[in-house]
Amino acid sequence: MLIIRDLVKRYGNFTAVDHLNMHVQRGQIFGFIGPNGAGKTTTMKIIATLLAPTSGQVMVDGVELQKDPIKIREKIGYMPDFFGVYDNLKVMEYLDFYGSAYGIEYRQRRRIAEDLLELVDLRDKKDAYVDTLSRGMKQRLCLARCLIHNPELLILDEPASGMDPRARAEIKGILKELKRMGKTILISSHILAELSEICDCVGIIDRGRMVVQGSVDHIVRRMEGEAVVRLKVLRDVDRAVKLLKEQPMVTGIVQEEQFLEVTCKGNDEELWKLLRTLVNSEIPVISFNKAEGNLEHIFMEVTSDEEMVL
Repeated sequence: MLIIRDLVKRYGNFTAVDHLNMHVQRGQIFGFIGPNGAGKTTTMKIIATLLAPTSGQVMVDGVELQKDPIKIREKIGYMPDFFGVYDNLKVMEYLDFYGSAYGIEYRQRRRIAEDLLELVDLRDKKDAYVDTLSRGMKQRLCLARCLIHNPELLILDEPASGMDPRARAEIKGILKELKRMGKTILISSHILAELSEICDCVGIIDRGRMVVQGSVDHIVRRMEGEAVVRLKVLRDVDRAVKLLKEQPMVTGIVQEEQFLEVTCKGNDEELWKLLRTLVNSEIPVISFNKAEGNLEHIFMEVTSDEEMVL
C-alpha cells in the first residue's frame, strides 16, 4: 500500500529525513516511532502531499506522489498532531462541510456522516457545537473527518495525544475496527506499550533514518537474543534456584519469594526443555510464562545505534 524509497527532505543545511525507506502492506497497522525531531511528522506531511520531498520516491497504492498528488489525496486520510476545528459549527455540520469539499452528494454525505459518528461513538453529539466537546471527542471527530471520503490509507500523527486512559482505549478500539474494515493505518505515537498491542509492524526512526522495522516480536528477538521467563513454584524455591543456575542456557535469576524471573538464551524448544528439567526434578512449578518483548527498551537502544532493517 505504501512504499517509500530513499526519501530525503532538507531545509538548507539541515536534513530532516535522510534516505528513509519504508514499506507498509495493505491492511496493516504500522507504528511509526521516534524521538522528537526524528522526522516522523515531516515524513507524514510528505505522504499527505503537504510537503514536497527534496528527493526520493513515495508511492501509495501504486500511485507515485510526484506524478499525481491529487490521486494520492483521494486515497489517504490525514490527521495531524495539531488540528483545528470550526467551533461555530455543529458536529454534523462539520462533517457535512468536509464531505462537500470532497464533492460528495448531499444525501450520500449525510448517510456517511451518520455512519461515521456511530463508528466513533459520537452519534448522540451530532447536534452539539464542536467547541463543547472534550479533547477526546474532538480527536474522534477529526478521525471521522479523515474517513469521510472512504480513504484506503490513514495517516495518523499522535491521534491519542493528550487523552486520558479511557479516551485512549476508545481510540484503540476504533483503530482495531478500522483494521477489520480493511483500512491500512500509519500511526505515530509516544505511547509505545499501546502501539505494541495494536500494530502488526513498527518502524523506529532516528535522525531522519529508519533504524529498525519489522514485527514487534521479530525486533525483540533479533535485538535482545534472550528470553525472560517468569515462573512460580509452590515450594523448594532454593532447590529450584540451584537447579536453574546449573543450566547452561540460564544467564540470570531474580528471586522474590516464590516468584522467579529467569533470563535465558535459546528458542522456545530450549525453554520447553528447561521446564521439563524442573518438572522431572519434582520442582512444583505453578506457572511458567515467557515475558512479552519490551518495545520501550528496544526504542531506547536502537535510537543511538546503526541502521538495522529486519
